[in-house]
Amino acid sequence: MLREAGRSAPADIGVVGFDDSSWALRTQPPLSTVHQPAREIGRNAADLVLRQLRGEEPAPGNVLLPTPIVWRDSA
Repeated sequence: MLREAGRSAPADIGVVGFDDSSWALRTQPPLSTVHQPAREIGRNAADLVLRQLRGEEPAPGNVLLPTPIVWRDSA
C-alpha cells in the first residue's frame, strides 16, 4: 500500500513489527521488529505448570524477559 501511494520505508515512514518472526526477513525492506523470546516464554510457562502439578507454590511476581528491538531497513 505504501508503494501504491508513492511512499517508501524508511524514507517516508518507519515500520516496526512485533515478534521477530521469520517473515520479518522476507519483507521488502526487511522489517525492524521487537523480538519476542517465544522459546523462553514457553519454557517459563511449562516450568510454572510443572511446579503447580508437583504442589509447589509458584514464585511470587512476574517473569520479565528481554525484548530487544531488532533494527533492520524498515525504520
